[in-house]
Amino acid sequence: MSAVALVALVRDPIDVGVLLAAVANDAMGATTLFLGTVRDVNDGRAVSGIEYSGYEPMAEREMHAIATEAAMRWAPARVAIVHRLGTLSLGEASVAIAVAHPRRAPAMDAQRYVIEELKRRVPIWKLEHYVDGTREWVDPTRQPREPGAGIGNGNAASGVASGVTTEAAT
Repeated sequence: MSAVALVALVRDPIDVGVLLAAVANDAMGATTLFLGTVRDVNDGRAVSGIEYSGYEPMAEREMHAIATEAAMRWAPARVAIVHRLGTLSLGEASVAIAVAHPRRAPAMDAQRYVIEELKRRVPIWKLEHYVDGTREWVDPTRQPREPGAGIGNGNAASGVASGVTTEAAT
């Protein structure tokens, strides 16, 4: 059984059941599932949706490399990663990561590693759509706002890949 269970870029809604099934194994006592979803506010601006695009061949290669690194570092972890491309509405999942391991702490550590490396290394870009009709590319190098600095600090897609300007999840 491969330690990298699934890596994919998709244009349809993410099926978390597929990720959970991909990492399932009777030897694994812990399975974590992370979903990054589109939320309604970023840096005090009302968001109506997000459009993801990417350099797909490189993105898939890098996602596979990250999954392999996590599976090896936290062996015998099983890792699955799916990232959505295209236009997403509020509440839709943009990224999903499942990690199975015999113990919970390594499963959680591997999952955090995967999301942080996705944000840092994978060539997927985010164009935020705002309620006022404007759109803006999110600069992945910009520092996040300090907590409490305006309405809703953080990113409109909680915990997504490259292009994220804040921490993975709230």
